[in-house]
Amino acid sequence: MHKLAILYRMVTDQHICPFGLRSKDLLERQGYQVTDHKLSSRAETDKFKAQHQVETTPQTFIDDKRIGGYDDLRAFFGMNKAGQNGTTYTPVIAIFGIAALVTLAIQLAAGAIFISVQTLLLFIAMSMVMLALQKLKDLFSFTNSFITYDLLAMRNIRYGYLYPFLEAYVGIGMIAGLSAIWVAPVSLFIGTVGAISVIKAVYIDKRELKCACVGGDSQVPLGFVSLSENLFMIGGALLMLLVKS
Repeated sequence: MHKLAILYRMVTDQHICPFGLRSKDLLERQGYQVTDHKLSSRAETDKFKAQHQVETTPQTFIDDKRIGGYDDLRAFFGMNKAGQNGTTYTPVIAIFGIAALVTLAIQLAAGAIFISVQTLLLFIAMSMVMLALQKLKDLFSFTNSFITYDLLAMRNIRYGYLYPFLEAYVGIGMIAGLSAIWVAPVSLFIGTVGAISVIKAVYIDKRELKCACVGGDSQVPLGFVSLSENLFMIGGALLMLLVKS
């Protein structure tokens, strides 16, 4: 016997509701046969909402009972609320993981089998470029978070805006093989200031903050991850100077 569900969702020439599509997909994955009612105009949508005394669409009905919108539907099936909930390390894991895979891919393409100091430097450079890109996609949001804990950015907000460009410069410079004299001091400076700032904010002042390392809108907690980013910069700078000396 089929499990039946009725779905009302907005589908017009100007707008297709993404949560309506998600609701339909979720119902089908749960084994329901869906009667899909597409509300094809704003007037039709408003009429439906007034009739059922609801404020939003989509709306799902199962066994003549209104379940509600997409989040309500997930709750009905015992699932967590959709989207990113609470703190998470997923963005950082994704960045470091992709950076590591790209580094290995470049090594393999060059015929290098063994991991060397150059491999580590390339991984650090890739990570820095990717992290800088996350910050640069919304500089205002990044700086709004960054200035709450970085000791230098607190005193000079312009440094907060400059920081992602410096990080990108170091990463790209390392990949390009620029002289350590041009790259290492910048990496050592921003890494040291960053490390001291994180240690003070998290381990001394015991403040609970969000890390701006992957952009100002992230839910990554400030702590070991951000400290690792800064230690990478310091380690990369020292390795560059060591290799070139």
